[in-house]
Amino acid sequence: MITFRGWPVEAIEFFEGLEADNSKTYWQANKQVYEQAVRGPMEALLQDLAPEFGPGKVYRPYRDVRFSADKTPYKTMMGASNERGYVQLSANGLAAATGYWHMARDQLARYRPAVDDDKTGAQLEKITAALRKAKYTVGGAGLKTAPRGYAKDHPRIELLRFTDMTVWQEWPPAAWLGTAKAADRITKVWRDAAPLTDWLDTHVGPSTEPQR
Repeated sequence: MITFRGWPVEAIEFFEGLEADNSKTYWQANKQVYEQAVRGPMEALLQDLAPEFGPGKVYRPYRDVRFSADKTPYKTMMGASNERGYVQLSANGLAAATGYWHMARDQLARYRPAVDDDKTGAQLEKITAALRKAKYTVGGAGLKTAPRGYAKDHPRIELLRFTDMTVWQEWPPAAWLGTAKAADRITKVWRDAAPLTDWLDTHVGPSTEPQR
């Protein structure tokens, strides 16, 4: 069992190089750095956090370029997730997030009435206000106007417009990134955001629509 001890400076340097030269040549020349300095610590992190946050997975480094004008083959960041949240490492540093991304139609059909309801909507309003006071970025993508069936002057119109409901925090590279303290920052985000994820799990839940 490998214990998480942070990411070495070579991990950030790897992504800086990939941003400058997103090619198979660069990738093959630096694949060992990726495996040892980037992926290895991420896998160790997920393993260490599994008892509290569930099993995790590391996302593939390859971009899906089939329908994209951008044909660069590799993602310039590494993403991973578990049952409670998301972690991202890139040349810009470390980020942690949780919540519901890109809610499906059936999820939005449950989310919006829960926001509209004076009791459950007020609960969400209080939760998001507390997270913002703690300097978290809350929300995400959303509609430019009110959803169909809701007034533009609804007291919780901002929450109603969201199609993402997430909590996000990121940190630039610093010495602590190369230590086990990096895990403490990630877990703090997930623990602080637990009232939001609990609200979402209770009132929205996973999508039951078939995968496209």
